[in-house]
Amino acid sequence: MSGGFFAALFLVLIVYLIHFTATNGREMINNSYNSRQELLQAQNYRGSIYSRDGEVLAETVLDEAQNETRTYPYHDLFAHVVGYSTRGRMGVEALANAYLINTDISLGSKAANAEAGSKNPGDNVYTTLDVELQELADSLLGLYRGAVLVTEPDTGRVLAMVSHPDFDPNEIADGWDSLVEEDDSVLVNRATQGLYPPGSTFKIFTALEYIRQNPDTYGQYSFTCPGYYSSGGSRINCYHGGSHGQVDLFTSFAKSCNASFANIGMSLDRDRFQETLDGLLFGQELPCGLRYARSSVQISGESTDGEMMQTSIGQGKTQVTPLHMNMITCAIANDGVLMEPMLMERVEDAEGNKVSAFRPKAYGRLLSQEEAETLREMMKAVVEEGTASKLKGQDYTAAGKTGSAEYNSLRDSHAWFTGFAPAEDPEVCVTIIVEGAGSGGDYAVPMARRLFDCYFGEKQEEGSR
Repeated sequence: MSGGFFAALFLVLIVYLIHFTATNGREMINNSYNSRQELLQAQNYRGSIYSRDGEVLAETVLDEAQNETRTYPYHDLFAHVVGYSTRGRMGVEALANAYLINTDISLGSKAANAEAGSKNPGDNVYTTLDVELQELADSLLGLYRGAVLVTEPDTGRVLAMVSHPDFDPNEIADGWDSLVEEDDSVLVNRATQGLYPPGSTFKIFTALEYIRQNPDTYGQYSFTCPGYYSSGGSRINCYHGGSHGQVDLFTSFAKSCNASFANIGMSLDRDRFQETLDGLLFGQELPCGLRYARSSVQISGESTDGEMMQTSIGQGKTQVTPLHMNMITCAIANDGVLMEPMLMERVEDAEGNKVSAFRPKAYGRLLSQEEAETLREMMKAVVEEGTASKLKGQDYTAAGKTGSAEYNSLRDSHAWFTGFAPAEDPEVCVTIIVEGAGSGGDYAVPMARRLFDCYFGEKQEEGSR
């Protein structure tokens, strides 16, 4: 009896191992402790990485002696998102490593290569990245430090991801020591790893919590803004000391009234607010294959009035990554459902045969459909009558939230924008942070407009073909 039990248990274990290997084989190969990587690299040379429209982003060049050189035709343009495969790996080079070092060419081709003493070509990875959008995002950011993300909210596809300062991955081997020693954190992907005060973009979260805690009366909210709000010896001023007069919730959001949002924050149950922020992935793992930092916020029943006021307007100790802000914006645009960020479209072998195809995957619902609809209307008002008015009057409608996030005692500020277009039926989401630039409405919004123009211009060109 016991012998039969252990035989059955052993059979179950074998079946599980077979299933695990079949479903997690690529992840197992990608593990840095797996010696099979060395065996594959001895047999195969690394496959190529392509943009969504077939442009080469990374490839292995062989000389007559079969010496391998990893090259990046666009140099620093895709530095952080495509990454490098020398001195470790980052970006798509790390995410897709198991595919790039493996080969699925025919047995006949493998036999011919073995007879010739040549390595096999690794499989090729086609990404979701758009060269034209990436080039524009890079040029718009220019000499500024910061990050730009362009994504599809209903699929999670990443169309562009730019981080400045950057580097040339072609020179990573020779310049590694100087890159590591630099104070500029050049190797940090600011789009996924940069932690910033969110400034007024955080009012998205504060507004959502006010709606959740006042589901029947939030439309009746009213506040008279004298240009500041004070409580318990702490004071919050509106941007540049302006006053907004009588405002409701929508106008407070559109005009980005600090005083009103400090007042809103003081009315909230702090423990419930923290629960909401946990559910919106603050301090949580993100469904992203790239290296990222976790956003953080600290609210509790023990928070002081000053801390609560600062947190309500995205200042104080709150830190967020552009990736996280983009994901929340995408969820709002997608009726409350967050799609996992997606960088790989498909994998083909060197002979053009499809090896794998990746489909959009839902992470889950973060907001109700009604909450998402309300926030979309509020973000539309930011464009129509608020701080993102430079997006008004285009061939498309847009919605979003600006931010001017102070980061030192001199009140210098980072410029933020996160939003989507068209406002009624979102197709593309843009998140921008420009370090030290000042007002989000003055600096980040015009950049977003250029990116939206490019995206819809590309769609028109595709439609006319």
